[in-house]
Amino acid sequence: MASDPEGDAALMAEAAADLADAVERTLAAWVERSVRLIAEAWEPGLGDRLDEDAREAGAAAVADVAPRVRALLELDVDSQPTGPLAVVRTVVVHPTRVLAGAGVPPVERDEFAERAFPDDVYDLTPGSFRDLGENVHEAGLRWGAAKAHMTLARRRAEGLR
Repeated sequence: MASDPEGDAALMAEAAADLADAVERTLAAWVERSVRLIAEAWEPGLGDRLDEDAREAGAAAVADVAPRVRALLELDVDSQPTGPLAVVRTVVVHPTRVLAGAGVPPVERDEFAERAFPDDVYDLTPGSFRDLGENVHEAGLRWGAAKAHMTLARRRAEGLR
């Protein structure tokens, strides 16, 4: 099977940009939804009182997380030290600050969640891109397929596959 390194690179860049854009577009709303979900479960009406703080936290999340996701995705696939979902998962600090500041106690979590995400006391960590939205999920699938294709093409060219 012949490979087209330039075409592969263009496809990878497009998929990476699409994923970065989708993450950036959805982070603020995800933070706001997360604050409201936990706040309302704790005390009905608290979500409304935290709306402004949640909006500010959403904007802070975009400013914090989106550039790091984009920077990671702009790296060559063989140089990426982690995946974009790992970076996205750091977003939980933003709704956590709002909830903790409002006196909302931590939620009960299972043993795996406590071990895997010890600082996520409200059990908000996205399990997949789908947790941010269907558009992020689809962009993540395209990016993953493009990365797999590019990686396999490179390994074949190196005689490793």
